[in-house]
This record gives sequence, C-alpha cells and structure tokens, in this order.
Amino acid sequence: MSKTTQITELSVNGQSHQIEADVDTPLLYILRNDLELNGPKFGCGLGECGACTVLIDGVAARSCVLPLRSVAGHDITTLEGLGSSASPGRVQQAFIDQQAAQCGYCLNGMIMTIQALLNRNPHPTEQQIRQELKYNLCRCGTHVEIMAAARQAAQSEQ
Repeated sequence: MSKTTQITELSVNGQSHQIEADVDTPLLYILRNDLELNGPKFGCGLGECGACTVLIDGVAARSCVLPLRSVAGHDITTLEGLGSSASPGRVQQAFIDQQAAQCGYCLNGMIMTIQALLNRNPHPTEQQIRQELKYNLCRCGTHVEIMAAARQAAQSEQ
C-alpha cells in the first residue's frame, strides 16, 4: 500500500464494504469499478452535469468530486439502492410510467436528485422541483417527461 492507500469501510445501499484504495480516489470510481454499481455515470468529471449523483445520508451529492476519505462513516445510496427492476422505487416507477428517458444517461442524476428532494420535502411544488433539477443536464430534451415523472413521484405515496 502507498502512503495514501488505506482500507476504508463504506456503507453502500445498506451493505458494508472494505475498500483498499487511495483515499483521494473519487467515490464514483469506487462505486463503478470496485463495487460494479453502474447507476452513477461519469459525465463531466467536474460535478457539474449530475450524471454521477448519489445520496450521502439522504442528500444528493456528486460522486465524481467526492474523495473516498470524505464518505467513510456515511450512508451512500446509489440508483441500485432505490429499487430493482422487479420492484422499482417511487421515483424510478414514475420515470418508467412517464417514459422519461431518451438516451438515459442523465437519468441517474435526475432520479437521485428528485429522491433527495422528496426525502426532505415529500410533496414539493413544481417550482421547487424545477429549482432542484436546475443543475442536472439532459442533452436529449426529455425535460417535459422528466418534469411529469417528478410531479408524479411527488404526488404518489411513499
């Protein structure tokens, strides 16, 4: 092990993992490469597009700019932790129902951002939804369907 490599214990989707890596490794790399979780995507690498969004203790965070050392001791939730194809979570089901995907690359960030909003405000207004999604990029133009999915999730019972 190098002087910055250490074993870090992570709680991801309710499971404990021991990760041996450089403490400055971006969380996104650990999630995708070590834990084989493909929900979070590499988009810009600068924390600006939202494709890599995960929940840290229920709050949306950009995993491409979070070093491993900053997330030890916190609960990390990825898209895979919200539900499964057989039993999608509330927000995931709304995105399916509203067909809110074209290429799908941004959806991880959109879904995780809406989930974080619903965690703190179960029934947000449309303006609050728009404000929350303000920094998530979708280049395919499915904004109408994404907003419909977010409204559906906000109106459904958890």
